[in-house]
Amino acid sequence: MGFIQYVKEEMQVIKERDAAIKSSWEVFLYPSFRAILRHRLAHKLYLKKHYFLARWYSQRTARKTGIEIHPGATIGKGLFIDHGHGVVIGETAIIGDNVTLYQGVTLGGTGKEQGKRHPTIGDNVMISAGAKVLGSFTVGENSKIGAGSVVLKEVPPNSTVVGVPGIVVKRDNVRIPREDLDQVHLPNPVMMEIDRLQQENTKLKERVDTIAVTLEKMPESPQ
Repeated sequence: MGFIQYVKEEMQVIKERDAAIKSSWEVFLYPSFRAILRHRLAHKLYLKKHYFLARWYSQRTARKTGIEIHPGATIGKGLFIDHGHGVVIGETAIIGDNVTLYQGVTLGGTGKEQGKRHPTIGDNVMISAGAKVLGSFTVGENSKIGAGSVVLKEVPPNSTVVGVPGIVVKRDNVRIPREDLDQVHLPNPVMMEIDRLQQENTKLKERVDTIAVTLEKMPESPQ
C-alpha cells in the first residue's frame, strides 16, 4: 500500500471512530497514525531479517508515541489505537482488520510459551482501556473485551469478555457493528452472581416463612 492510499484509509478510520476529530489534517497528529505507519516500515525490515534496524526504528517510535509495537507483529487493515499511551503489541501477535485498541492495552505473552507466544485478534474486535490479552490463543471476530479485563484463554466469536480473569458474559450470532465502541455498558459478572445469590436467598426466606406459618397452624400433639 502506498503512502497516499494509507493516509486516505487512515483518515477514514479515524473519522469513523473518533468523534473528537474536526479536520483531516488532525490525522497527522495522531500517535496511532504515526505508530502504525512506522510499524509498516519496521515490519518490512524485520521480514528482510534486518532485526537490529527494525528494533531500533520501532523503539524510536515507542519513545515518540508511547505505543510499543514489535516489528515482528502482523497487523491488518484499519487498526485504530485511540490515545495509545501504554499500548504494547508483542512480536508474534496477529491483528485482523478493523480492530480498535484503547490506551493501556497489552497483547502479550505469559512467559511460558515458545514460538507463537502472543494472541491472534480477529476482525472487528474492540479491546477497551487497560485490558491485557496474554498468551497464544485467538480472540474471535466481532468480540469486545471490557476495560481492565485480563484475558488468558480462547474467546469465541461474537463474545463480550469482562473481569479478572476474563469471563465470557455475552455470546450470540449477531455481528457486533464497528460503530459499537461502548466501553461502559458491558455486563458485570460479579454483580450478576450477587444478584443470583440474592434471588436464591429471597426464595429460601420465603420457603422458611411458609414452613413456619404451616407449623404454627398445626395442632399441638397431645402430651
